[in-house]
Amino acid sequence: MSKRVAAKHKIDRRLGVSLWGQAKSPVNERNYAPGQHGSNKKKPTDYGVQLLAKQKLKGYYGNLTERQFRRVYQRASRMSGDAGQNMVGLLERRLDAVVYRMKFASTVFAARQLVSHGHVKINGKVVNVPSCLVSAGDVVEIKESSRQNIVIIEATQSMERDTPIYMEVDAKGLTGRFVSIPKLEDIPYPVVMEPNIVIEFYSR
Repeated sequence: MSKRVAAKHKIDRRLGVSLWGQAKSPVNERNYAPGQHGSNKKKPTDYGVQLLAKQKLKGYYGNLTERQFRRVYQRASRMSGDAGQNMVGLLERRLDAVVYRMKFASTVFAARQLVSHGHVKINGKVVNVPSCLVSAGDVVEIKESSRQNIVIIEATQSMERDTPIYMEVDAKGLTGRFVSIPKLEDIPYPVVMEPNIVIEFYSR
């Protein structure tokens, strides 16, 4: 098992949910927390509920560091409108998240690696920063010399996920357009995400 898959499974087990909705998640077989006393569930405190909401959202986008995630919260809080909606909108605009949503990679971890290794273009220019924010109307594509990569081809052919409504994708051409910034209800999370509770956590 690769380190990336092992890390993904560890996150699922710790949170007690199949965070990415994958059939191979260990939670599907062992729906209890890891450790000797994993089956002893206690009613969570308000802080525990907020912390879990934060860990789920942070973990879903490739287990961002606390510093990265707090920065997203701070930016979302400064924007007009609902801070929770702003937060998920910013997270969905991350280039690694966009590459994952367009099914050019099978996981957000793999998407981050594709971007870091210079396989992805935005509007014709190679961008190797996973946290780069994509804007509505931007075209994201796999660069020409990388289009025969078997890992990318297999990801586009996977039936495990559908492309969300806020993106237009040409799977054969390995190119897509980020149509609009989504609302929470538009984002195909496999588990319930509660960004407003995350905002409460940081606002304490």
